[in-house]
Amino acid sequence: MLDAPTAEHVEVSEGHTEEATHAEPTALFLDANGWVAMAMIFVIAVMLWKKVPAIIGAAMDKRIAAIRGEIDEAAKLRSEAEAIKAEYEAKTANADKEAAAMLDRAREEADGIVAQAEADADALIERRGRLAEDKIAAAERSAIAEVRAKAASAAAAAAAVLIEQKHDADADKALIDSTIAGLDARLN
Repeated sequence: MLDAPTAEHVEVSEGHTEEATHAEPTALFLDANGWVAMAMIFVIAVMLWKKVPAIIGAAMDKRIAAIRGEIDEAAKLRSEAEAIKAEYEAKTANADKEAAAMLDRAREEADGIVAQAEADADALIERRGRLAEDKIAAAERSAIAEVRAKAASAAAAAAAVLIEQKHDADADKALIDSTIAGLDARLN
């Protein structure tokens, strides 16, 4: 960037050098920097007169209060969340304990059911064994009674045949007489 010449030698187009002094432009004895400083002072004064810093401070205080409220609410929500988390952890622990207890009870009940089933099966086997033994004994008694009946029938038939062959009318008369005599002796 080219600097503005102040008190220097300036070349003139004809090859002559001439010393030129240019004075800085001023207004009311202030140069450009002075006017910028004056404008800033004026702006700052107006801002102070209109209480802009107080307004900005109040806005900042409101924002700080809102942020504090949000932080407090977040802390409150966090504590509630931690309480809910602790509650659910306790419920989970209780649920785990209850599940383990239920599992233990179910195993005990299953063991009881198995033991009862084994006892019932043993009792059923024993009852069926007794029933089978009773049926066998009844069948034996029935078979013995049938054999006895057939034997008695056969013996009676054989006796009838023998009596028919060996007894005649005289032998029958003697047998009848002895039977009557035996009856008389008993009655008297």
